[in-house]
Amino acid sequence: MKYEINWQKKATKQLLKLQISTQKRITVAVQKLADSAAWTNVRPMVNYQYSHRLRVGDFRVLFDANTTPGEPGEIRILDVQEVRKRDDQTY
Repeated sequence: MKYEINWQKKATKQLLKLQISTQKRITVAVQKLADSAAWTNVRPMVNYQYSHRLRVGDFRVLFDANTTPGEPGEIRILDVQEVRKRDDQTY
């Protein structure tokens, strides 16, 4: 199944604030999400407002995925966060 990638305004602004090399790494990783067979570094979120997260180095891309069978798939990129310190509280 192929997915359509839709960047929300907030996530786009967050992405543009990052260094060019980091922006490229994140956009390449997000484009790989369009092919459902290539979902690596993706975890489903439990009890969180977003359904999935994608790990790209020290950054997390939070997104919702419409995976309803029979409907066109859509991935909405909602948030890009930098994780500086990983501990038990880091999702």
